[in-house]
Amino acid sequence: MARGRVDPEALLEAAPLSDALRALARRGELCRFAKGAVLIQEGSHGDTLYIVLQGRLRVYGSHLANEREITHGTYGPGEYVGEMSLDGGPRSASVAALEPTVCAMVTRRTLEAHLAEEPQFAFELLAKVIRRARMATLSAKSMALNDVYGRFKALLESLCEPQADGTRRLPERLTHQELANRVGCSREMITRQLSDLQQGGYVSAPRGGELLLLKPLPPRW
Repeated sequence: MARGRVDPEALLEAAPLSDALRALARRGELCRFAKGAVLIQEGSHGDTLYIVLQGRLRVYGSHLANEREITHGTYGPGEYVGEMSLDGGPRSASVAALEPTVCAMVTRRTLEAHLAEEPQFAFELLAKVIRRARMATLSAKSMALNDVYGRFKALLESLCEPQADGTRRLPERLTHQELANRVGCSREMITRQLSDLQQGGYVSAPRGGELLLLKPLPPRW
């Protein structure tokens, strides 16, 4: 973790934060993290959450069945991570910086003081915890019930954004390994799936690296 000279107020104003979250971030300690730095280690204990002001974080964990790394999600400015262990329990996932990132680090004691003054933020925090718990449940069901293609199809359809010409574009430039980490399979499997979909005319990968879905993906492959 690196502490640098940055303009806290400029970052706070630029980040897409709710008023209550911005007020909480102002109470925290501004920290900078280099690309690849690990903020949270799965299984460790901690009582801090990190509000992203600039950059991007990856939340990931280990799949016990095949020992592969699984990406649970990526979070940019306006998001926060670490709230799941504010009850004092072990961290349920690891968090690393995908690029140089600036966060406001908030301890549980600071959060408690903030909630005493801004009780409405408790509902915002609770809603966030519920949404992420629901997403984790759906992800677990997908891993259990779907084959690799089914999980890959669901991932692409959830990430890709509709375009004016009727195609859908993947806004993030994800490598085959990053896609594999999200699906819970090998990089080679993703490469093979993409190659097959390209040959079938379902997917295109332009020179810029932005993956395009040219037409609805088949239900099975």
